[in-house]
Amino acid sequence: MTPFGARIRALREARGIALKQMAADLGVSSAYLSALEHGHRGRPSWLLLQRICGYLNIIWDDAEELAELARMSHPRITIDTAGLTPKATLLANELSRRIADLDDTRLEQLLKLLRG
Repeated sequence: MTPFGARIRALREARGIALKQMAADLGVSSAYLSALEHGHRGRPSWLLLQRICGYLNIIWDDAEELAELARMSHPRITIDTAGLTPKATLLANELSRRIADLDDTRLEQLLKLLRG
């Protein structure tokens, strides 16, 4: 599940809205909304993001946070290592190979290290 998907699900469930109902109200299929929540469909379009914010009555800072989560939640990313050092390229490749094997503790350690 992506950060965006987890947040949407939490907001929907906190409001007692069934996935099928929210999907119908937004004009998307329940399969699509489920895939979006689980991170299988990439980022939503800007228009859908705005409709979700309106539907869930999300405004200002919360809407900006949701937009940022959507930007960060693309399930497939590409790292352009052109012009970087060989060590940076090695790091990107090693991370892409091993990220699925890292537990939450290791992921938190890496995030903390990278964020300084």
